Amino acid sequence: MGQVFIQFLWLGCISFGGPAAHIGYFQRTFVTRLGWLSQAEFAQLLALCQLLPGPASSQLGFAIGRQRAGLGGALAAFVGFTLPSFLLLLAAAIGLARLTDNLWLAAAQHGLKLLALVVVADAVLTMSRQFCQGRLQQGIMVVTAAALWWQPGLLTQMLLLAGAAAIAAHFSPGQGSPDAPTPHSATLATPATPRQPHWPTLLLFALLFVGLPLLAQGPASQLATDFYRAGSLVFGGGHVVLPLLQESLGQALSPPQFLTGYSLAQLVPGPMFTLASYLGALLLPQTPFIGALLATLALFLPGFLLLWALGPCWRHWLAQPRLAGAVSGINAAVVGLLLAALYQPVWQSAVLAPTDLALAALAFYLLRVLKLPILALAGLLVGASLLPI
Repeated sequence: MGQVFIQFLWLGCISFGGPAAHIGYFQRTFVTRLGWLSQAEFAQLLALCQLLPGPASSQLGFAIGRQRAGLGGALAAFVGFTLPSFLLLLAAAIGLARLTDNLWLAAAQHGLKLLALVVVADAVLTMSRQFCQGRLQQGIMVVTAAALWWQPGLLTQMLLLAGAAAIAAHFSPGQGSPDAPTPHSATLATPATPRQPHWPTLLLFALLFVGLPLLAQGPASQLATDFYRAGSLVFGGGHVVLPLLQESLGQALSPPQFLTGYSLAQLVPGPMFTLASYLGALLLPQTPFIGALLATLALFLPGFLLLWALGPCWRHWLAQPRLAGAVSGINAAVVGLLLAALYQPVWQSAVLAPTDLALAALAFYLLRVLKLPILALAGLLVGASLLPI
């Protein structure tokens, strides 16, 4: 648990750039550097997180922590990865929001966006080589990225994931797939692994979804209800949660307050779902810490309950050849999702001038070829962004 907490706390301090960049950081840390899980295991967990509502990158961290150290490791991963952004956004809600107008801070943020661009590009290259070796997987990756560039949106994303799973299950029954179960990853489906979902956890998820609105009478209970409902319905990551929360909390908070919180959530490292920390502190101004904590836990809880409930049977299902083939299609589509995200929003928000493209190309060479540590690369890009070029 201690190892898990320290690793995720460090990632929570440096993981700028949103879910796509977080996946890149996780892949480099837990697959390439530490070897806590194989590339196939990483992709299998990622595929499950992509199919569930909630914050995909935080759920992936939760799943990695669970695989490493059980429930304690899962909670340690969540606390470590979320704590830095929670504290920063709580402080901003109390009185530090003016920092968003600081020119030096804006320049530093731009350097970190370039870092996110480089990390995502590295993750796309690494995962495409591992999971898109066959023509079918390569085609799924390209079609997924092209469709999202042409028609971005949640519906397109869900249709592509479902279509990729169906096509790969039909044409590749799992034999010879790059992510088919191997002796190393066979531990995911041992005889002791449950074959059914964890029904008590699913029941708890449903009871909270139905029961919280019935019990909501005071400000705190209403806050928990609104954020839990948003966390239960949001697919597609942190950017999608904003309109859901605006619909639920529109009477309590003004549009400028939402936009300020949204900007701050992009500025700080860690998951964008910690936007709830900022909004919760504003909704309970007399007890901002309680408001921030309650809103954050309520928004993250649904996705974690579903992940915990479906994780065991998901691992057993992977032992079935056609389901393993479907996972290979989902993995290829996930690489396509990352490729699409590399352009929008990562590329479009980071590359604003030819100088930015030059810095990103040099940084990619330093990371990929010379193996420069992430922290040193971040310092170089932030320093270059602060220079009056």
